[in-house]
Amino acid sequence: MKLTIVGSGDAFGSGGRLQTCFHVSTGEFNFLIDCGASSLIGMDRVGLDPAGVDAIFISHLHGDHFSGLVWWVLYARHVQKRSKPLIVVGPRSIEERYLTTAEALFPGSTEKENPFDLKFHEHDAGEPFNWRALMCKAIEVCHPSGAPSLGLRFEFGGRSLSYSGDTEWVDGLFELSAGVDLHINECFAYEAGLRYHTSWKVFQEKLCDISAKRIILTHMSRPMLERLEEVDEPRVSIAQDGLEIEI
Repeated sequence: MKLTIVGSGDAFGSGGRLQTCFHVSTGEFNFLIDCGASSLIGMDRVGLDPAGVDAIFISHLHGDHFSGLVWWVLYARHVQKRSKPLIVVGPRSIEERYLTTAEALFPGSTEKENPFDLKFHEHDAGEPFNWRALMCKAIEVCHPSGAPSLGLRFEFGGRSLSYSGDTEWVDGLFELSAGVDLHINECFAYEAGLRYHTSWKVFQEKLCDISAKRIILTHMSRPMLERLEEVDEPRVSIAQDGLEIEI
């Protein structure tokens, strides 16, 4: 698998980073993990073709993680003239939230028929979802978003990748990331004490019990970005927009 970090920023674009979006290529198909509002911009910057994406997995229903679906579908419909199917996998109510958001931003847009098959699949925590040769497992994390917020684990061809989504630390992340080749964890804050997001100080305490082979921190606020020099752990690196990683 090859991971390209399309966007590694928080909701506010701290440090000039784009909103969350990860592109994964397996050699057989391509998928996104989260689709923030700037996802099409990020794809263009790194030279990735949106037409090549076969599936989009959404961790939770906050705008900086899912609202890019609105522009994605419009682009696929009007610019690409897409014909191949697209599946969107996300928490309960993903389709309803997408339709509500699309209508708010582009009234009447959801009444028009797409030239491609667009399907939504609601993924519940604890129930593995198998799509083609990819297995996706979800756990519920702690980040209120009007629907269950999920941490995700992907396995394909003997390789594995996990992603915390947005959350304060929950111990279910130990199992989710157990033995994976790469674990992506949000790290919004540096100091402990913030609800619903992970801080470096808390994450650092958990590191000895995290068995992932490699860890990348993402979704960092400006105060966290200002203290990156203090993150000094051999297994831990920092996400950057445009970074490519072989898994």
